[in-house]
Amino acid sequence: MDDISGYTYNKALNGKHHSREEMLYHPRFLEIERQIASHLIDIHHRAPRLARLAASHRKWLLTQMLFAMHVGRDRRDPRSGLTAGRFMQAATGQKVASKNTAASFLSELVAYKFLRDVADETPDRRLRLLETTPVSWDAMHSWFMGHMKCLDYLDGGNRAVAVTADIRLFELAQPRAADILLLEPVWRTPRDSIGNFLWSEVGGLVLHDLIRRLPDDARSRDRIIVEDVTFSEIASKFGISLTNVKRMFRKAEADQLLGWEKAAGRGVLWLSRTFIEDYFHWQSAKFLELDRAVHWAANRLQLTQALCA
Repeated sequence: MDDISGYTYNKALNGKHHSREEMLYHPRFLEIERQIASHLIDIHHRAPRLARLAASHRKWLLTQMLFAMHVGRDRRDPRSGLTAGRFMQAATGQKVASKNTAASFLSELVAYKFLRDVADETPDRRLRLLETTPVSWDAMHSWFMGHMKCLDYLDGGNRAVAVTADIRLFELAQPRAADILLLEPVWRTPRDSIGNFLWSEVGGLVLHDLIRRLPDDARSRDRIIVEDVTFSEIASKFGISLTNVKRMFRKAEADQLLGWEKAAGRGVLWLSRTFIEDYFHWQSAKFLELDRAVHWAANRLQLTQALCA
């Protein structure tokens, strides 16, 4: 056996691979959804400006794409890694965003010190090489570890321990999952029921906030009551206007996917089973690919520890 950073790796991978259906209908899936929702909101509280920059689905895709480029940098090749040109080309090639939108996104990240220029490491002055700053690295690592802990809770695994012991698992698995999710239709194009939230600025955080409030028996009801939700509270919590909050809810209300027991926008909100299950269906794609990616990374590194019981 090899001992790395105090963690012992077995020679044979005994980890359990879950199918999407196994995850989606696992008795604990509701619980890990509440857990990851709370974790993502905690990241928002720790670094609100950074979280806001990745809280629409489009910007989430861009963020994962650029971070994957960053960790994929080969210092022996000065043209590798995250460059402004490569990022804009990937964003337009994958039809995630226009060149101008991608360039504006990079500019925001640099202005807020979530990305920085790498000086004097490329012979080609036309290439603008960028790298993440510690705060953005820590946020992505926290995001990843939150998901590893949730997956461990499903099956008693030890993914989080393994990644803590060897950071290379994170550095390999994050780009792998990001590349696949960019092409995964379930993740790339959320169902319309939740899409109106996800394509809006900060809409992902609003959805997480609703999900973390779900009761234990939410999946057994046709209509789930969520109390103490108001438009004004949501607007204040996530720093957005009341108009934007109301816009997110409008289509789902019109489609009878959610509604209010009393006055609109105040007090007792109900969510339909369709709304909840569509959100879970979308999330299951992410959990599946992260699980596959960390197993793939372990095999590639020949650190074939028992990631799952």
